[in-house]
Amino acid sequence: MSDKHTHIAEDGTVYEHVHEHGHTEKHTHMHTHTHQNTKAVLNRLSRAIGHMESVKRMVEEGRDCSEVLVQLSAVKAAINNTAKVILKDHIEHCLVDAVECGDHEAIEELTSAIDRFMK
Repeated sequence: MSDKHTHIAEDGTVYEHVHEHGHTEKHTHMHTHTHQNTKAVLNRLSRAIGHMESVKRMVEEGRDCSEVLVQLSAVKAAINNTAKVILKDHIEHCLVDAVECGDHEAIEELTSAIDRFMK
């Protein structure tokens, strides 16, 4: 079973996503979404990966530990900011639909994911 949703963002961007509901003995939901910020997230991840490669080279070259730690903190900030974009998109679009559909499992899954991310 699937539910297709179309949304219009404040800037006029039209996007849609589909909720695919697969039911098994454990009653799990599989959601497939086309997110508004996918390109921005992929760009941020590519930059973070490039930055990590630079940090790896710094370690291989025996660079000062303090310099490496500063660069690692920049990577960590980039990853946290990427997560914020994903979370904001998820709350504004997917979670709104889950609440409208009475999908309490989606809310529990988000809470669990946030708990794991924050550790």
